[in-house]
Amino acid sequence: MAEKVGNATCAAVVKADAYGLGAAHVAPVLEQAGAREFFVAHVDEGLALKAFVSPQARITVLHGARPNALKDCTAAGLRPVLNSLEQVAQLQAFARQTGQTQDAVLQLDTGMSRFGLSGQDVKRLADTPSLLEGISLSLIMSHLACADTPDNDANAQQLERLVAYAALLPKAPLSLAASSGIFIGDAFHRNLVRPGAALYGVAPNQTRPNPLRPVVRLQAHVLQTRTLSKGDRVGYGLSWQAEGPCRVATLATGYADGFARQGAATGCAWFNGHRLPILGRISMDSMTVDVSALSEEALAADTLVDLLNDQYGVDDVAAAEGTIGYEVLTSLGRRYHRVYQNTPPLS
Repeated sequence: MAEKVGNATCAAVVKADAYGLGAAHVAPVLEQAGAREFFVAHVDEGLALKAFVSPQARITVLHGARPNALKDCTAAGLRPVLNSLEQVAQLQAFARQTGQTQDAVLQLDTGMSRFGLSGQDVKRLADTPSLLEGISLSLIMSHLACADTPDNDANAQQLERLVAYAALLPKAPLSLAASSGIFIGDAFHRNLVRPGAALYGVAPNQTRPNPLRPVVRLQAHVLQTRTLSKGDRVGYGLSWQAEGPCRVATLATGYADGFARQGAATGCAWFNGHRLPILGRISMDSMTVDVSALSEEALAADTLVDLLNDQYGVDDVAAAEGTIGYEVLTSLGRRYHRVYQNTPPLS
């Protein structure tokens, strides 16, 4: 990603426990790969992350800090993002109270209507510079709403607004692109990019081949196999019926482990290159798959089959479930035994 953005700083977004993969293991590897800027959503995520990155790493809190968390946030050296005039005023009051200038990021709403200062808010800051006294802006950022559709006109409109709004404010580096935005074009890279899901193998968009390698292989144990006859039904609601003799296996993974019930219609597992369609409804702790394509000797109890692999990744599971790869990764439960390869040991 750093090579892709050239002279722009390439940060690493590790919010939501590094998108469900374990920030304690992932963040040190990202820092070894060159990341010096890390983004989290909440103050408590930033406080926890400090134990796993070097003192030189800078951690930015995207949601900013609630008033009662400002002291902990700044004492730990975390950088808050200011998303509203209220947050600006709270940090300014804290700066006066402590007698110290406070470092911060200012987020501008350029069209997504989610986080950030509106154009009217920006004008107010421009007309009343004293509102930012005691605050040092080290970054001005916004977030693209349609980056996963590169040809959407909204992307260029948001970039134009960011540049125009920022021109009214104290000079600071700019950041607009997250994972998908990085792949729209060089103009969107500005001074800093914030890849998150792309670091974990999620495709930046669905219009072009995924340039990213998968980072997760997920396997489930076979609990039991059985042979069905024509007319036999499977699962809650008996929603699937065998049209003829077939063999099925019950796997030890269910919706409590991040595999949504609505994915059953087109979802599958894999074993030695064979696709094993999911049958019936997914249960809390298990799912049933068709293993008729395999010999009876191939799958004994406790055999591992793939739910995610190089040929069937998070975006494929997402397509089956009618969602996005982000949700698939962040939904993976804590019951999986996790093996981290080529990572430094935790101190």
